[in-house]
Amino acid sequence: MKYYIIAGEASGDLHGANLMRALMARDPSADIRFWGGDAMAAVGGTQVRHIRDLAIMGFVEVAMHLRTVLGNLSFCKQDIRQFAPDAIIYIDYPGFNLKIAGWAHQQGFRNYHYISPQLWAWKKGRIKTMRRNLDGLYYILPFEQQFYAANDMPQAYYVGHPLLDAVMQIADEQGEPLFHDERPIIAMLPGSRRMELKNMMPVMLRTAARHPEYHFVVAGMSLLGAARYREYLSHASANVSIVYDKTYALLSQAHAALICSGTATLETALFNVPQVVCYAGNALSYAIARAVVGKRIKYISLVNLIADRPILVELLQGDLNDSRLEQEFVKITADEGYRAEMLSGYDEVRSLLGGGGASDRTAQMIIDDVNSKQ
Repeated sequence: MKYYIIAGEASGDLHGANLMRALMARDPSADIRFWGGDAMAAVGGTQVRHIRDLAIMGFVEVAMHLRTVLGNLSFCKQDIRQFAPDAIIYIDYPGFNLKIAGWAHQQGFRNYHYISPQLWAWKKGRIKTMRRNLDGLYYILPFEQQFYAANDMPQAYYVGHPLLDAVMQIADEQGEPLFHDERPIIAMLPGSRRMELKNMMPVMLRTAARHPEYHFVVAGMSLLGAARYREYLSHASANVSIVYDKTYALLSQAHAALICSGTATLETALFNVPQVVCYAGNALSYAIARAVVGKRIKYISLVNLIADRPILVELLQGDLNDSRLEQEFVKITADEGYRAEMLSGYDEVRSLLGGGGASDRTAQMIIDDVNSKQ
């Protein structure tokens, strides 16, 4: 069968790669055309667009790049029409993907959405068009079960979280040390977007400068380019290094971590690394987001959302400053009682997520549904 897969961000690239492997294992004739990153490209298929050209986040940022977004939408529709896939698979990235799904449904294509948009946080009204346009929705967070049951989405299925497979495979392997340095490693994950680097790197690097007893290592992403990181690291203290595209290897060897909010918070938890969550974005975009979400969502990190309690400290916007980050950094690195309490919270989250196999389950369900309609 022919599959057209659209992932627009780094986390989607990881999950897309695992889903592609599962599809190919179950369908040896699979012909896959995709939008994604290096992880998906390494699996095979034909890459149409790279995620480095797609990762635009925030109300203001999207408006600034509207011409690019509209151009990508138009190109994607044309490319799908020419490829004529048996199934279109959308991985998160809802602002773009749900627009394509609406068009594709009208054209008679079969639509499958892997990793649900966060409808429980905002834009709940999207569920009406999703119910109409999607043939299958595969969600990965346990608390979403109640949401979809209450909102009449019969084609929505809980498949478990794909990070359980991706992370635990690496965690069980004994890799070579990234550095021959006796100092404990502090992982710094400042995000996968240029704006996140701009907002997070300076305050993280100032923390590093105050703690020469630790070796701070930036989890770099080659898709952003080495020059982007040099803007910040050229002035960094001597105890700061960078590794590219080795985030899991870094986390497997880290004593603690400073993390930009996102999928990385859950990845770090699954590696049992104490962390502080950091986030500072465009002030206007953040204000709009808070106004839209209101009081429905108490947390922004996946760890806290899954547990429904504050396992992690979230330093957001103005709270992400030298004083507050220093205070929390000392706790996650030197306070053994605090570290133990956080690790206990991680066990709770792991239990709530259940078992692995999300990619395999999703691939089989998509294949079975397509075959049943042919």
